[in-house]
Order: sequence, then structure tokens, then C-alpha cells
Amino acid sequence: MRVALYARVSSDAQEARGSIGSQLEVLRTQASAAAHDVVATYVDDGYSGARLDRPGLDRLRDAAEMGQFDAVLCLTPDRLARVYAYQVLVLEELERHGVRVLFTDAPALDDDPQARLLTQVQGVIAEYERAKIVERNRRGRLYRARLGEAVAWKVPYGYRRIRRTPATPARLEPFEPEAAIVRRIFGEYVAGGLPLRQIGLRLYDEGIPSPLGKRMWGHSTISRILSDRAYVGTLYYNRTQVLPGPLVGRKSQPRRWRPESEWVAIRVPAIVPDASFEAAQHVTRDNSKWSPRRAEPGAWLLRGLVKCGRCGCGVSCVRITNKRGFRRYYRCVKHDPVRALGRDRVCHERQIRANELDGFVFTEVRNVLLRPAVLLAGETALATRLPVTDDDLLAGQLDRLDRRLQQADQERKRLVDLFQAGLIELTELERRVADVESRRQRLSGERDSMLAQRAELAKDNRLRQRLHDFADGSRAV
Repeated sequence: MRVALYARVSSDAQEARGSIGSQLEVLRTQASAAAHDVVATYVDDGYSGARLDRPGLDRLRDAAEMGQFDAVLCLTPDRLARVYAYQVLVLEELERHGVRVLFTDAPALDDDPQARLLTQVQGVIAEYERAKIVERNRRGRLYRARLGEAVAWKVPYGYRRIRRTPATPARLEPFEPEAAIVRRIFGEYVAGGLPLRQIGLRLYDEGIPSPLGKRMWGHSTISRILSDRAYVGTLYYNRTQVLPGPLVGRKSQPRRWRPESEWVAIRVPAIVPDASFEAAQHVTRDNSKWSPRRAEPGAWLLRGLVKCGRCGCGVSCVRITNKRGFRRYYRCVKHDPVRALGRDRVCHERQIRANELDGFVFTEVRNVLLRPAVLLAGETALATRLPVTDDDLLAGQLDRLDRRLQQADQERKRLVDLFQAGLIELTELERRVADVESRRQRLSGERDSMLAQRAELAKDNRLRQRLHDFADGSRAV
């Protein structure tokens, strides 16, 4: 047979130790012994079996749907999925595409009830083992954190995590090249009086990469550094809680903040003095009142509606103060090198006065709305766009569809009664029930289409009535 190989490990550490290679070696040996033709290999290294959005598994499912192979070779059912429900979903999907699943350490499924039972039991046990491992790991890390050990693998910028040894626990130590940047940020923000944007631009001009290795330092990155109490000697663990839920479409599990009483404080070496940290918090509170989000009523009427004519990006609302007062402008967001992610990507489109643009657009809209002829022409164009369906005719058609759906349900019940009475065979029952169900689905689709058409008709009728009322009111003005 044409077979595909699938292997998975749950962590990068396992992948580094060669677990993927050992799995593939076993699978290739089995394929060679059975004279199978290996046409593809799919690997997920560092992906948990408790999630379905794995790139290797996605490619395998797509290739199975296209009929590129006849069977899949996998080491054990828990390599395919650790959650039993996900395991059943994948197995049923592959079976629907005519693809067999062969496990090295489990019997072939085929139509053997005992083999299927064994696979199901293995799936439930794998899910239980995973839950037990996760809980033990959580409690163990929490216990070590309460003893003062730095257990989190992700550490604040400016520190390096020193792994634990048989004699010493894991700890954080300042990484002086980055720690100097942290002290500089606090100094320029507090003593120098520079805004976040100017600090980020200076770091960009000097070629200093951000904590994520990007060229430009974002406002949020610098703000997080200025508010992180780890820099004054207190690192908090257990601040968030993982929420249950599917991972489909998400990069990570959803989380929420725990109460502050549940946080675990871990002492770490301080990088900045307490006085500088408290001064930074005071500056942040004072600057919050100048946030552009605090827009007064009536200002920037076109907020979120204007686009840059050169690059097509949105515009920001800017208030510039001079000796004669202040003026409001709409400006392309890429006018700011920080938002543009570099000085070489800045948009040079001119800014426009907000009060002049707001006034011009408001006047034009007001003139159009006060011309009943334009409103009536729009109403006519709307009415002639599609043929108007008679609402009474739609109601009659819906009643007929409802009756036919009820008849289909009754016919299905009669077929079941006949089978229970022994008047028809199972094969005949399945054939006739399939015909009834197909007819019922078709009628249900027609009914849904009728309901949508009826809702659209009612919406058009309401819109035409509002246009009539507004036009009548406009004529009276």
C-alpha cells in the first residue's frame, strides 16, 4: 500500500533528544517489512497532542482527503492525539476518506470490535496520563516558586535564567548588556523627561534591537519595562490562569488574571533603584490625562473613517499646541517612524486640518439629505434592484414546506414502526430512511432560503418607509 508516516513529540527538548528520529526509524522498519511504499512523512515536533491545530497533522488530513495514500503508520494512538475525543475525530475522518490507520504498538483497527475497544481504552488512558502529568507539573512548579526558585522559562528583558543544579535552585541573574539598556530607559523617562516614542527612536537609531529582536521598539514594550516590578527585585509567578477551551484558530490558550493574593513573589537581583521605579509610575499617571483617546465631544467627527490617500492606512488624530492655541489634524499613522516600523518606511503624505475636513464633509452630507429628489431617486434604485416578492405568496410557500417537512417526519416514524414490527428488513429500512432524510434536508434548505428572502423583503419595506418619511419631513423644511 501507499502509506504516510506520522510522528509527534510534545516538547522541543524531546525533539532535541531524537524522539522524532526514533519514531520514524521504527515506522520505516515496519513499512519496509510489510513492503509498503512510503509516499510522505508528516512530523509535529514540539506540539502537544491535546490540540488539533498541528501543522503536520493538518497536512496529513488534507493529503488524505485528496487520496494521496492508502494508510497512515503511527507509533501509538496517543501520538495521533492525547484527547480521546480528538483521537476519535481524526480516526473517523481518515476512515471516511478510505485511509486505514496502522499503529505499531496496537492491533489494526479494521472491523475488529476488540481492537477498537483496545484503541479506545488506550486513548482514555493517554488522556488521563496527560492530565496527571500537567497537574503534577503545575503543583511542582508552584511549590518550587514558593520556595523562591525562578521556575518560569520566560524571563524579563535584562535577565538570564540560570538552570538549577543538584546543589542550587534555578535563579535569575542580570545580563549586563541588557540591564544597562533598562537603566537607560528609566533614566531617560524619569530624569530626561523623554516620551516613550522618543526613547524608542533613540534605541532604533543606535541599532539596539527590542526584546523580541525587532528593529523598532514599540510603545507597549517600553511601557511594560517601566511597570515591571522585577527590576526592583520582585518577580511574580502564578499571575494568570489558563482557561479551558479549544485551541482552533488560536496561537495560545486563553488566560485570565488571578487575584493579586494568589501571586507568588520571588526575590531577584534588582537592576534599578526603588526611587527611579516609583518616579516612573508617577510620570505615567501624570501623562495619562494627555492621552489622545480623551477626545472632547464634537472633535474629530471622521475618526476611524479617513484613509491615507498615498498608502491606504488609517489616520491618527493629532492635536498640536502653539502660541495661539491648538489645532487638530488628521495624519497618516505611518507618519510616525515607530508605527511605520522604521524611518525608511515613513509616509510623507501631508496632514490635513481636522476642523476643515469635518466641516466640509458635514456640509456635503447635510446638503444631500435635505434634497428629497435625491432620496426618492435612491429609493427607486433600491426598489428596482431586485423584483419585489409578494409577502403573501412567500407565506403560502412556507406553509406548504412546513407541511411537507411534517409529512417526512411522520414517514420516518412509520418506517421505524414497520421495522420494529418485523415487516421490513434492516437494509430496506436504511435505504428508505436515507431517501426520506435526503428529501427532508432539501426541503429544509428551501425553507431556510424562503425565510431569508422574507427577512430581506421586510428589511427593504422598512427602509422604503423610512425614506418616504424622511423625504416628507425634508419637503416640509
